[in-house]
Amino acid sequence: MTEQKRRRPQYVFQVVGTEPVMPHMVRVLFGGSGFDDFVGEMAERGTTDTYVKIMFAKPELGLIPPYDLDELRGRLAPEDMPAQRTYTIRKVDHAARVIAIDFVTHGDTGIAGPWAERARIGDEIVFSSPGGGYAPSPEVDEHFLLGDESALPAIAAAIESLPRAARGRAYIEVESADDEIAIDAPEGVEVFWLHRDGATYGSVMIAAVEALAPPSGSVDVFAHGERSAMKRLRPLIHNEWGIPRSRMSYSAYWAAGRNHDAFQAEKRTPVGQIFDAEPAAPPIWRA
Repeated sequence: MTEQKRRRPQYVFQVVGTEPVMPHMVRVLFGGSGFDDFVGEMAERGTTDTYVKIMFAKPELGLIPPYDLDELRGRLAPEDMPAQRTYTIRKVDHAARVIAIDFVTHGDTGIAGPWAERARIGDEIVFSSPGGGYAPSPEVDEHFLLGDESALPAIAAAIESLPRAARGRAYIEVESADDEIAIDAPEGVEVFWLHRDGATYGSVMIAAVEALAPPSGSVDVFAHGERSAMKRLRPLIHNEWGIPRSRMSYSAYWAAGRNHDAFQAEKRTPVGQIFDAEPAAPPIWRA
């Protein structure tokens, strides 16, 4: 008998509140009976870039969560299947038993952003089991964090997890000063906000990093954001600075001019590759 494929657990949560984070980001707060099991899985992973795949079903179909995806594939058209999008857990409030996720919004563009803007208390949503692959190394002299709005929740979570004696630098590209957020950083961790002010995504971040001197001590890197910017900076950080891949959590979270499906499909093609093919230990960035 063929062994049945193991199904990943699904968690059904309810919206318990929303709050603005900045002009183009909204925080949605989730609670539910699966809180303890979900947070227990998070603790086992021990990562700061903990993420989930959130399943967004079309309301008009009346699908009841959790979803039997195999059964749904047998009777629904592909475009009617619950859409899955990956989001980082920003915070967990154990006392209130609430999980916070920050959503970048662009009006009616996309699926997750519009859902988050319209979310109301009591709305149900489905999470996959938590994943993740990065936590700041306690063995390095300095932490280097880099990204745009898409990586901001994970960068903030990583910074706030650091011991108070930690040292590091974070370069975060956002549209303007209105998009800066409060991050509880240790005194030795500097946060530099880079303002696009209408410039091309990634351009200000590229210029800032290319102007830096290489780190003088051991360093780990968490760098995620728009694909072309990540591809441009990878040779500098990996090759010229000499940061080994084992000390890098590095990938593209999105690509300008590509919708989600096109971006995901291109990950398997040369245009979607961030690193050159080379023999190496498995990388630690998330897929």
